[in-house]
Amino acid sequence: MNPYRLLIVDDDPELRNFLVTELSVEGYNCQEAATGQQALGQIRSESWDLVLLDWTLPDFNGVEVCRRMRQGGISTPVLMITARDEVRERVEALDSGADDYLTKPFSIEELLARVRARLRRTGLNDPEDGLLRIGDLVVNPASHDTILDTLWGEDWTGDDNLLDVYVRYLRKKMERPGQSTLIQTVRGVGFMVKEGPPR
Repeated sequence: MNPYRLLIVDDDPELRNFLVTELSVEGYNCQEAATGQQALGQIRSESWDLVLLDWTLPDFNGVEVCRRMRQGGISTPVLMITARDEVRERVEALDSGADDYLTKPFSIEELLARVRARLRRTGLNDPEDGLLRIGDLVVNPASHDTILDTLWGEDWTGDDNLLDVYVRYLRKKMERPGQSTLIQTVRGVGFMVKEGPPR
């Protein structure tokens, strides 16, 4: 089953049920919300890979939901779904922080394609994407050199043992007492990401 979590926000129960059914058939783990307040509560308290967000909601609109998400530092991708199709409304939605915009009525094939495209852009849709997933941890091995270049510059020739220090800091952040260890030291080699016994 596809592990990606989608939140479907729409005040129309029939449309919500339709979307949940179709996306669940594709293997997505779907939850739903009927109001802006309910949606924000779920967005702030849980982790999502994509939010499908209707413009028109009973309490406040999808643009406001999106704006509050971005102001709160939540970067979860948002696909706005709405009957509004004027250019100024598209601009308003995108400026509020929406990542894509789909007008009603739409074909389910197009919706599914946009969901796949959005997840692909965020690196979440391809199981062969090169990411390492252990427990709740996701590591991009390709970003190691990028991190070093960003911190010390491309011409830096310092001691790589500084990495040991930062791995210890990272362990303190990620490995809480009583929970599984995630970073193992391989003497003479380096580090290995592997779920181990609690520390």
